[in-house]
Amino acid sequence: MSLVAAIQNRRKAGGAAKLSPRSLILAGFALFFAAVFFAGAGLGALSIPVSHQLSIILDALGLGGFAQVSRAEETVLLHVRLPRVVLGAMAGACLAGAGAALQGLFRNPLADPALIGVSSGAALAVVATILGGSFLAPFLDPGFFYYLRPAAAFIGGLLAVGLVYRIAARGGVVDVATMLLAGVAVNAVAGAGIGYAVFASSDQELRDINFWMLGSLAAASWQQVGWIALFALPPLAVLLSLAHALNAFLLGEREADFLGFNADHVKRLILFTAALMTGVIVAFTGVIGFVGLVVPHLVRLAFGPDHRLVLPASFLLGASLLVGADIAARLAVLPAELPIGVVTSLVGGPFFFWLLMRQRKEAGHA
Repeated sequence: MSLVAAIQNRRKAGGAAKLSPRSLILAGFALFFAAVFFAGAGLGALSIPVSHQLSIILDALGLGGFAQVSRAEETVLLHVRLPRVVLGAMAGACLAGAGAALQGLFRNPLADPALIGVSSGAALAVVATILGGSFLAPFLDPGFFYYLRPAAAFIGGLLAVGLVYRIAARGGVVDVATMLLAGVAVNAVAGAGIGYAVFASSDQELRDINFWMLGSLAAASWQQVGWIALFALPPLAVLLSLAHALNAFLLGEREADFLGFNADHVKRLILFTAALMTGVIVAFTGVIGFVGLVVPHLVRLAFGPDHRLVLPASFLLGASLLVGADIAARLAVLPAELPIGVVTSLVGGPFFFWLLMRQRKEAGHA
């Protein structure tokens, strides 16, 4: 009877499938991302209209262009702007996705890859490879460092978040205050290590270290895009598959166990995935703070805590935010360029203060 009723209801609706509110929201985020994407690819010293961008992309794909474009536009778009915008979009999606997953896992909006030590642990590991690379370079193929830095960043981020988790967890329950304090301690230790590296480094090594600490997309290339697509994008699919588990974690770890989820397995998988994504992004872009904090919290404030929406919306909004921040970094002080980490910190710092004040007011009313 239920099947018959469903068929009848579908016929009454004219046979047209209705889009769910979640689908409409995600479609809106996708359109916003598309607008920011084309703005990032078009704005700069050489302005490239959207029609010319589409024509160049179609021609590069072998589908034939439809507009008359200059050689300069084609070169700038394919070899400078597009790699940078695509890299920024993937980095923003990964950082925001990692932040959304960690916030859901710890049930706290302050959780973030940077605040709990993942970013600083990854950065310290990369800085160590920069210093060690000077000694190893004569003995190793230069291409080896494309493997070494992402691997080191992943291991550093994983060790940092594992240490924070072990300090904060008691009896399977994570104490959020202890977690944040442990994250501060890990960040301090990593900062000390990076400070020593700055002191002991040569001029070239110092420039490389400053690049990692301030964050930049200036060195973006299709090769880097390929590495991130290989190692950082599959974890996004893993996070999407854990949306129901993260929803169960909102009730508590024991409740998630009662609902049939293996809480320990889910925790380890999320920590591993967040460390992998953050480590790979840090390896190629440097430390970019606050994306993983601001984006998921904005999505939750606007649309609620359901991770079936929070995760994909965070991917899209994180990608849009980082591409937009890169536009601001490129255009704010022409002909020079601001580090993108400076822009995201200018946005994320005040937001973090507001979030702390908001939680304090809520605690006062409770």
